[in-house]
This record gives sequence, structure tokens and C-alpha cells, in this order.
Amino acid sequence: MKVSTDACIQGAWTPILPGVKHVLDIGAGTGLLSLMLAQRDTNIEIDSIELDKEAAKQAKENVAASKWKERITVIHANAKDHHFAQQYDMVICNPPFFQNSLLGNKNERNIARHTLSLTYQDLIDILKKVLKPSGYASVLLPFAAYEQWENLLQQNEWNVFKKLIVRPKDNMEPNRVISLCGINKEQSPDEQLTIYADEQEYTKEFADLMQPYYLKL
Repeated sequence: MKVSTDACIQGAWTPILPGVKHVLDIGAGTGLLSLMLAQRDTNIEIDSIELDKEAAKQAKENVAASKWKERITVIHANAKDHHFAQQYDMVICNPPFFQNSLLGNKNERNIARHTLSLTYQDLIDILKKVLKPSGYASVLLPFAAYEQWENLLQQNEWNVFKKLIVRPKDNMEPNRVISLCGINKEQSPDEQLTIYADEQEYTKEFADLMQPYYLKL
């Protein structure tokens, strides 16, 4: 599975608020977000749950090869019916994006990219179950799907208290939103991030955000 720029932004930008000790990474893929969070904060422990067998295997290998292996546990299971032994202070999730688009011929890619295994309402139901009352979630979605996500949260008496709006270039429309959501959270100003200054150069804001993780910045 490829590492996406969007997920890298989510892992670097998502705040680890004071008091966060236990984190759940839903749909961990190959473990990217878990590894980034473990790098950022040495006091947290992370459970990483992944439905796809091969992705979970690769995540375990990546974690085992890292210096943070003692603080990350990879679980091969379906988050919808898995029995979690605890509740979490924070959840991070890069869920399947596409709901009504054309499927490809690879089932694993369809499950990873389309809401076949995890709908947005499924995700909210999981968050209700696994988050502590004071906890919060970071969710990465396409810009076009964000309004539906926010409406669903409101219907479930949750709210978005901060978000990062991402666009590829200044002259392009936003294409991704990272939202922080929880119950009765105090609103913070929205943030904006542009990835490219031109065809070959990153913006200073993007380079500064990603510098701890990208070898060539």
C-alpha cells in the first residue's frame, strides 16, 4: 500500500492534546499514522487496528523495525465488531473515501478506498464506543464529503471543533479536510494548508510541517 501525502499531513498536523495517553488508529493500513504519532510523543501508547490481512502484516513488520515498537500494538480485526479492552483518549482515522464511485478490479483496493467495510455512520458508532467522554477524533476526508460528515456528527450530538482545509495549490479548490471532533468541544479557528507553491516546489508551510518526517526536506 502506498503512503499518501494526505495521511502524512494528518499524522503531522493532528494535535496530541495534554492528557492523551492511549490512542487508537482505525484502519491503520501499513502503520504510517501510528508511527508518526509515536515519533511525535513518547508518552502515548497506540493500538492500530486494520481489517486487511496483508496490510496488517506489513504494519506489524514496519512497527517491529521501528524504535517505537514497544508502544504500538497492531490488531488484525474489524473495528466494527472488535472488543476493545479499554477506551481511548484519542482516535485517528483515514477512512475509506468514496461512496458512490466506480469500483476497480482489486478487492483490497476497493475496501481501502470505498466505504464498503466502514461507512461514516459506522465510524461514528465506533467512536461513541471507544472514546472516553473527554476524548476526540481526527478524521481525514475528501472536501466534497465533509459536509455530510459534519451533518452526521451533529445528528449524533457531536461537533467539529477544529479543522485543517488542504488544497494542492493556491489556485485550486480544497480537496481534503482533516476534522477534529468530539462531544461539546470548544470551537477553534479553522486552519488552511497549501501543498505546492508551483509544479516542483512545496510551500514553506508544508515543508515546515513535514520536515521531521520527510528525508529530503
